[in-house]
Amino acid sequence: MLILLDVMLRRIVRRGDLTFIDANGLSHRYGDGAGPPVVARVRERRVEWHLVLDPQLALGESYMRGALSMERGRIYDLLELLLSNAEVHPVPVWARGLDVARYLIRRAAQFNPAGRARRNVAHHYDIDGAIYDLFLDSDRQYSCAYFTPGADLEEAQLAKKRHLAAKLAITPQQRLLDIGSGWGGLGLYLAKAAGCEVTGVTLSTQQHQISNERAAREGLSRSVRFEFIDYRKVVGRFDRIVSVGMFEHVGVSHYGTYFKKVRDLLSENGVALIHTIGRSEPPTVTNPFIAKYIFPGGYIPALSEVAAAIERSGLVITDVEVLRLHYAETLRAWRERFLANWDKAAAILDEKFCRMWEFYLAGSETAFRYQGLVVFQLQLAKRVTALPITRDYIWDDEQRLLAQDAIDRRPRLAGE
Repeated sequence: MLILLDVMLRRIVRRGDLTFIDANGLSHRYGDGAGPPVVARVRERRVEWHLVLDPQLALGESYMRGALSMERGRIYDLLELLLSNAEVHPVPVWARGLDVARYLIRRAAQFNPAGRARRNVAHHYDIDGAIYDLFLDSDRQYSCAYFTPGADLEEAQLAKKRHLAAKLAITPQQRLLDIGSGWGGLGLYLAKAAGCEVTGVTLSTQQHQISNERAAREGLSRSVRFEFIDYRKVVGRFDRIVSVGMFEHVGVSHYGTYFKKVRDLLSENGVALIHTIGRSEPPTVTNPFIAKYIFPGGYIPALSEVAAAIERSGLVITDVEVLRLHYAETLRAWRERFLANWDKAAAILDEKFCRMWEFYLAGSETAFRYQGLVVFQLQLAKRVTALPITRDYIWDDEQRLLAQDAIDRRPRLAGE
């Protein structure tokens, strides 16, 4: 085993029970022996070098290729053991050098003009859509759910939609723009719950098609439409703007453009709500595995980066909420569902994809538990008088929607 890799693991893993089997078949044990044993095996000598030089990328790549395998536990268990220890005992300085280099070129990596943005979206969202049915809820909500005690994934995703609707304070006949409308579930919910007119925009061909099919099937084509268009090309004025899980794809170089566009699209008394993954630490770089294989061009911002861009846009920040462990619980549910449907996913794509996707879900979950990732819900307006001056209206409307959802979901009797 490489001496530097041994030094790195001994420095990081002080708690827990990790056995690392090197490319020569020799076992090396780390930690204090507490907790369930985790055993990982490396099958290629070059992987040991890669783990030393670029651990953030190497771990995911080697697992995806099958050059690193789990003998006991799953990849989540290895990541949890490493990252929970790294909170106290960070990786050595030499292993952090690449982060500095990546930070220096991050604006180029996140330069997302319209054409590149379309390609980035297609990379992730225009794979075989059957994959998403294997781990998402029935409404295909592909963003952080809102967990209340005892809620399952379906209930938590519905609660998220209620929470967003209440914060938007929508009234009937208002015009709403959904930037990054996904498979249409949020837009359709808002149209039904509030009686508003919804325009959703996406750069995914599959999401665009499925969203409009859903609107037609639910008889909402006159009040809800989804367009295949970049947010920068949208024209018109809207009373409400919502964006969920899209801001992570904007890129730090485009924050000014994004918020100025939101300002220009809002009516004078309009309200916008931006729901995005964020970090509770200073600005940094995108995880290299995520950037290369999962979300090219993406970036998770610090609040300081977002707030500065909002201030320059002329918008007013009217409310900020930080959802801390909700996304960790969402990702846990997705990961468990995906693992339960592994064979189906492998039949749709292949085993290599399954290992890549498992690493993505496990790595994202552990990042929310141990690396300071959170979710920001930022409520914005042009005027400070656009909303009530206390937050009571959010609670009141959420309770109204909860009662309405309970009626809508109850079993129907024959003839009803």
